[in-house]
Amino acid sequence: MAIADVPSYLHLTDADVEEIAYELDVIRRDIEDSLGAKDAAYIRRVIHFQRALDVAARLTIAGSKSKAGWLLGTGALAYAKSIENMELGHNISHGQWDWMNDPEIHSNTWEWDMVGDSAQWRYSHNYRHHVYSNVLGMDEDIGYRLHRVTTDQQWRPVHLATPLRNLVLAAMFEWGIALHGLHSEKLRGESSDAPAAEKRKFRAKIVRQLAKDYVFLPALSLRRWRRTFAANFTANVVRNLWVYVNIICGHIPDGAETFDPAVLKDETKGEWYLRQMLGTANYEVSPLVALSGGHLCYQIEHHLFPDLPSNRLAEVSVRVRELCEKYDLPYNSASLGRQYFRTQRTIHGLAFPDWVVRLVRRRSSCR
Repeated sequence: MAIADVPSYLHLTDADVEEIAYELDVIRRDIEDSLGAKDAAYIRRVIHFQRALDVAARLTIAGSKSKAGWLLGTGALAYAKSIENMELGHNISHGQWDWMNDPEIHSNTWEWDMVGDSAQWRYSHNYRHHVYSNVLGMDEDIGYRLHRVTTDQQWRPVHLATPLRNLVLAAMFEWGIALHGLHSEKLRGESSDAPAAEKRKFRAKIVRQLAKDYVFLPALSLRRWRRTFAANFTANVVRNLWVYVNIICGHIPDGAETFDPAVLKDETKGEWYLRQMLGTANYEVSPLVALSGGHLCYQIEHHLFPDLPSNRLAEVSVRVRELCEKYDLPYNSASLGRQYFRTQRTIHGLAFPDWVVRLVRRRSSCR
C-alpha cells in the first residue's frame, strides 16, 4: 500500500501534506529548544531509582526466608529490569539524551542489561525499523521474521505453528532482539554471514550476561544461590513478556498499516511523517506502567520523533492529536487491553491461509 492509497489520507492535498510536515517540525523544534536542566535531572533520577530498586530487590530475594518475600523481591526486580531495558536502554540508545553530552548517558556508550549487543541493535532498530517503518522487505520488525501480520505477506505452512511460536517469542524476547541485531549486521555487510568481529561481540555479550545473571550473582548468595538463580530467571522472563507486549501493541493492532517498497520512491518528509502515524498505535496506561514500558504507550509520537526524550512524549501527544483532528486524520489509541486483543487477533488469524481468513470474515459479516 502507498500513502496515496490509504483511504484516511485521500482528502489531503499536496499542500496539506507539506503543512503537516511544517507543523510537526515546529513541535520538534519547540521541544528541542525547551530541553534543559529539568530533563537532565529526570533521566538521572530514573537511573538512580532503577539501580536502587535493583539492589533493594536483590537484597530482599537473598535475605527473605518466606515465599512472599521472594515474590516481592522478584516482582521488584522484574520492574527494575523493565525500566532498565525500556526507559533507559531503548531510549538512551535512540540518542534521546545525547544533547546532554554526558559520556555515561549517551547512545554510543550505553550497554543495556540483556543478551543482545546494544550497538548491533541500534542499527537494526534505529535505522532499518525507524527509517523504513512498516515497509515490507525493508523493516524486519514486521512480524520479526516469525509472524505473519498482514495479508501482503505470503502464507506458509509453518505459520500454523503461530500460537507456539508466539509464546516462545514473548518469553524469550531478548533473544529475538539479540538475533535480530546480528541478522541486521549480515544485511549491512551484504554477505551471507555477519562479520567475524560482530559474531565475537555477539557471543561475548551473551557470555557476560549469562555469567552475571546465573553464575556471579547467585554465587554472592552463597547457600541461597538457588533463590537468586530462580529470581533472575523469572524476572528476565517477566521483563521479556512485558517488552513484547509494549512492542506489538504499538505496531500490530487494527489500523496499523504496512507499505509496499514503492512508497519510498520520491517520498517527501510529510509523507514519511504520515507513514509513521499510520503504521503505529498508542495505548493508554498509568504513569508507572508507562515508565516501565519506556513511554512507548506514545508509539505514534515516538515514531514521529524517535530521538526526543521520552519524558516529553505525553505533552507532544496532545499537540499531535490536535493536528490529527485538524486534518481529519486517524489517531489510533485505545486501552492496553484492547490493543493487545487486536494484536493477538491479527497474529493468530493470519496464521491460516487467506481462503480460510476470507471464509471466516464472510460468515461473520452474514451474522
